[in-house]
Amino acid sequence: MPLVLSLLKPRWWAFVNPLTRRGGRTRSHWGKYCVLGVLGLVFWGAVLAVSLRVLTYFQSIEEIGDLLAFKLLSIVLAALFSLLIFSGILTNLSKLFLSRDLPLVHATPVPGYQIYLARWIESMVDGSWMVLVYSIPVFIAYGVVFDAAFGFYVVSLIGLSALVVIASAFSVIVVQLAVMILPASRLKSIFIFLGLALFLVLYLAFRLSRPERLVDPEAFATALVYLKALHAPSAVWLPSSWVYESIQAALTSNWTEVWLPLVMSISFAVFSGCLGVILADAVYYKGFCKAQVAPLRRDKNGRIFFKRPLPFLRGPLRALIAKEFRVFFRDQTQWSQLFLIAALFVIYIYNFKVLPLERAPIATIYLQNLMAFLNMGLACFVFAAISARFAFVAVSMEREAFWLLKTAPLSMQTYLWVKFAVYWLPLAVLSQIVIVVTNLLLNATALMMTLSVLTVFCLIPGIVAMGIGLGAAYPDFKSENPTQSATSFGGLVFMILCVSLVGTVIVLEAGPVYRLLMADWKNRPLSSAEIIGAVCAFSVALALCVLAVIWPMRYGCRKLKAHAL
Repeated sequence: MPLVLSLLKPRWWAFVNPLTRRGGRTRSHWGKYCVLGVLGLVFWGAVLAVSLRVLTYFQSIEEIGDLLAFKLLSIVLAALFSLLIFSGILTNLSKLFLSRDLPLVHATPVPGYQIYLARWIESMVDGSWMVLVYSIPVFIAYGVVFDAAFGFYVVSLIGLSALVVIASAFSVIVVQLAVMILPASRLKSIFIFLGLALFLVLYLAFRLSRPERLVDPEAFATALVYLKALHAPSAVWLPSSWVYESIQAALTSNWTEVWLPLVMSISFAVFSGCLGVILADAVYYKGFCKAQVAPLRRDKNGRIFFKRPLPFLRGPLRALIAKEFRVFFRDQTQWSQLFLIAALFVIYIYNFKVLPLERAPIATIYLQNLMAFLNMGLACFVFAAISARFAFVAVSMEREAFWLLKTAPLSMQTYLWVKFAVYWLPLAVLSQIVIVVTNLLLNATALMMTLSVLTVFCLIPGIVAMGIGLGAAYPDFKSENPTQSATSFGGLVFMILCVSLVGTVIVLEAGPVYRLLMADWKNRPLSSAEIIGAVCAFSVALALCVLAVIWPMRYGCRKLKAHAL
């Protein structure tokens, strides 16, 4: 263990040193951590509030309230286990086989299995800490609502820790065996693609099963069918089921039934961890050596997507645009996520199709247009998240090749506007398709349809421009995975500004849109004050959208010019 701890020290120093040194950069690091901490606590509190609200509502349902809460708990634990496995596969593959410092580490006089153990601990922490931190409010809510004893929290912590170890050990065993068959450089793309496919299948199956019907007994043919759905057992061979059984028993103070599933979880965690070490002692170094072999690339004359890219353009501008498309489609970690986005939007549209508007206490025509208005903000939030994943990291994806762009006969301003155009066009088309289809499903009025289309058309350029501009202001060219910059301080600033922009525009338009719709429904003309108010509100909203395009691009250009190579 002393050698393992020594191998873990550089990671700890990288976290502590920026906070302990004196100077302006230390204050900057403390400021960033404070901002991230405050926002994390706000989100943590929101998860706790929502969990308390849902569980309190379940408790108000006689006879079946506890069954609903326990069913939700089993779903949460199964989802956590799936997320931990998916995250563990990617982090273990990167930490154990693809990290840049591995050749230096393997050159030290340390046995390979101890290097494996240190990297496995590091990847286990990296791949699970966020899942654990934001699942804790859910279990606190269960303890508060069920008035559980202190032992419930101890059992939950032990069970979740065992679940993390099992998921990470299973992931690393799969990765080690797979590396012995295929090079690690190819495995990353394969695992990402298969992981996304598995996630899509599970997500689609979960959503199309319409779990919201569990709180609506009228959706089932008989009460017996409803109770049978609530009592449907989970797979007994899944570790998440063992943890669920122990936590459920502790929640109801049935301590005699806590120990067997809890001991099973702990013993299987120890067994799987030891199995990973034994396997690493036999195959880890061989797999690492195979990962150092460069993959054979077969490029059909270098013209996969464009035989003559963009013939109407000339010179460096055409070369830069063609490069953006080619790099995007050659990187499996980028284009494979298009399947995920497509599935998410199918589910997004499907949710509007199954809305029970006719059963609402509000008149349908009011509710339809209210949902259509709120849909503008919700859709823009979704596109802001997509921009964070693609547009914000677009500059960071240049990595070590960025010096070529700085020495090219092309200004930084032109470079950023090319990035903007490449990402704005598909997002603009997709946003209009989503808004039009959802409004048609809601049967929104022609006036509401027009306002929604125009508002989203004005907001999307601002969202993309903030992604490109702030991504240029906060680039990360040295990270092993540039997409991680989406969760950095700059990514957080981008999301805050996007939410502020969308929220401000929606608030500005709320009053005028209500007056316009009421005048349309009552077939009366607008007064002069209403017309002036509407013009002023829409003008301010348009000015904010224009400012959101111009300012971030200029700010990013200025910061990128000053960035040292």
